[in-house]
Amino acid sequence: QVQLVESGGGLVQAGESLRLSCAASGRTFSLEAMGWFRQAPGKEQEFIAAVSWSGGSTYYADSVKGRFTISRDNAKNTVYLQMNSLKPEDTAVYYCTGGGGGYSGTYYYVTEEYDYWGQGTQVTVSS
Repeated sequence: QVQLVESGGGLVQAGESLRLSCAASGRTFSLEAMGWFRQAPGKEQEFIAAVSWSGGSTYYADSVKGRFTISRDNAKNTVYLQMNSLKPEDTAVYYCTGGGGGYSGTYYYVTEEYDYWGQGTQVTVSS
């Protein structure tokens, strides 16, 4: 099993930045990729970004491309999401995810690709 713990959420104004962190523990050697999804009230869960654990390939949703950056620190078993130029529509609970042996690398935007989920951290952007 892998445990994921997010941190770094909070309340900011539009145009400001936040950095989310997700620390993985447990059987981290089984991770193939890590990612971020978000869910706003009344909306479905939305893919945000993913990074492969070995090669470092990154993937982004169109809605955040150019504003958000995902990165990883393998030595610390931690993935980060740097969020710049935040907008009110970025308000959501952000979830860290981890893909294990079943991760294909093709459907990185689908929740079923990921085996492990954090508890979520709230990000609120005021206008």
